Amino acid sequence: MAPDRLVPPDARAATLLIAIDPPWDQRLARAVVRPLSATPVTPNQITTFSLAIGLLAALLYAQGGWAVHLGAACFVLSFWLDHADGELARMTGRTSPFGHYYDLAAGGVVLIALFVGMGIGARDGALGTWSIGLGIAAGLATAVIFVARMELERRAGKAAVRQPNLLGFEMEDVMYLVGPITWLGVLQPFVALAGVGTPLFSLWVLWACRRVLIKRPR
Repeated sequence: MAPDRLVPPDARAATLLIAIDPPWDQRLARAVVRPLSATPVTPNQITTFSLAIGLLAALLYAQGGWAVHLGAACFVLSFWLDHADGELARMTGRTSPFGHYYDLAAGGVVLIALFVGMGIGARDGALGTWSIGLGIAAGLATAVIFVARMELERRAGKAAVRQPNLLGFEMEDVMYLVGPITWLGVLQPFVALAGVGTPLFSLWVLWACRRVLIKRPR
């Protein structure tokens, strides 16, 4: 069976949206890392730096109080850097399967840690200790989504996990809103929404991709 026939219909429909390719954050990453192409800096080093900044963001969120504002800035930077390593790899011809999956794993770990950190840091607010459970639920659901995504890509190719692109913005770009949400002081509702919505979304992902995921690889 052709790989594109294994792709869920909604994934193929992504190309039908009004797309600006590459997305805006990827274009910015390409411009910023271009000077690094003539330096010893490697894509994996950028991935590691992005991972470290992302984990720092999660730690700051877990502190609560004023620290979450700095944590938001660190997360936005880490999330954007997640594009920079790939751009540098393509620019310098240093792409590799290890680098690709390291990038995916690092991005997943940051998001999982972020949700858990948010939940811990929000425990003194209106949600009380429920926020911890909500953060953990969002983190575990994120892990399920990333594992499913990696397996779907392994079985059906990168086209299967390509995100919808609307006017230069991908679905994942909604995470950039974590910064404004934090700075505007509405983190508590976001934790509640993430704790309920992310597990539901993970179930939808598994259902939408079920035919590919349960099919035995040849």
